[in-house]
Amino acid sequence: MATTNLIGESTDGKLAGVKGECTGAGGFGVWGICATGHGVHGQSVGSKGVVGESEAFHGVFGKSRDNVGVAAESQNAEAMNAQSQSAKHAAIIAINHANGVGIEGHSGGNVAVLGVSKTGRGLMGISNSNLGVSGESQLFPGVRGTSVRGRGTEGFSTVLEGVVGISKQSTGVLGISEASGAGVIGQSNTGVGVHGKGGRLAGLFEGDVEVTGDIRLSNADCAEHFDIAGATAVEPGTVMVLDDAGAVSASTRAYDKRVAGVVSGAGDYKPALVLDTRESGAVRQPIALLGKVFCKVDAQFGAIEVGDLLTTSPTSGHAMATSDPLKSFGAVIGKALRPWTSGQGLIPILIALQ
Repeated sequence: MATTNLIGESTDGKLAGVKGECTGAGGFGVWGICATGHGVHGQSVGSKGVVGESEAFHGVFGKSRDNVGVAAESQNAEAMNAQSQSAKHAAIIAINHANGVGIEGHSGGNVAVLGVSKTGRGLMGISNSNLGVSGESQLFPGVRGTSVRGRGTEGFSTVLEGVVGISKQSTGVLGISEASGAGVIGQSNTGVGVHGKGGRLAGLFEGDVEVTGDIRLSNADCAEHFDIAGATAVEPGTVMVLDDAGAVSASTRAYDKRVAGVVSGAGDYKPALVLDTRESGAVRQPIALLGKVFCKVDAQFGAIEVGDLLTTSPTSGHAMATSDPLKSFGAVIGKALRPWTSGQGLIPILIALQ
């Protein structure tokens, strides 16, 4: 059986079995050295194996050149239990001076790092120039917040967005409510409650939409999609007439009662509301039926003044001022909002088919 060089025993609970003391600055009270085993080994059946105390510095300090500075291992309880009585200082401080990880937790099948607090934050991450808390997962959410009575997850920022959701292949932010509440609520005290901006659509609603306030559209006319005869797109501002198949084409004769409207989108006016947007296999364009729209006009048949009723002209796709009330009935496009005295041009009109 192996023997020991030094044995210290004490039967008095107030006296140490072995005591090492150093009164000089920078020395060691006890120094344990071992080539391949433990430098110092502490073992206890019913209490602490090793206890380190210090009035002004580290109670226990572990240092290693090529391995773990301090390792803790337990079979049936916590491997390490750190407690602090100070409200200003943490129970554990981990510092990595080489830009590595401060604290790293590994688990075979459970929580790698667990933070529990009775009244404060369970876990808090702070960074001056990077992410405060980062979560990554291959198959599950990177970060999940769960609360019984409060918010599951809350994002707060003084200057920028409180919460940002980014996805390379799916939805950026998904809100789901399993009760009668809203899936997503947007609220602002002084700005916009919900702002949608997209490359294809700014917003898509599947189902009914209820609005309790006003709907304000910044663009000008109410238009409806029509098939274009000849399958070739027509320039905005062109006066269009119906054909026997229900498609539309550029007008070619005066006082044409088949007039349908003006191709929307010319000049400074864009359609505010577009109806019947669907795929039909044909070239389709929005035809302004109501509101303000820029329209092609030809003044060679008479100068156009503000308020003049306009009708189709012999010039393809152009309107002219009406001069025959009988012929005008059923062929009026709308009213001129600006004058046009000679030649062809583009002026804003108020669509009023009659």
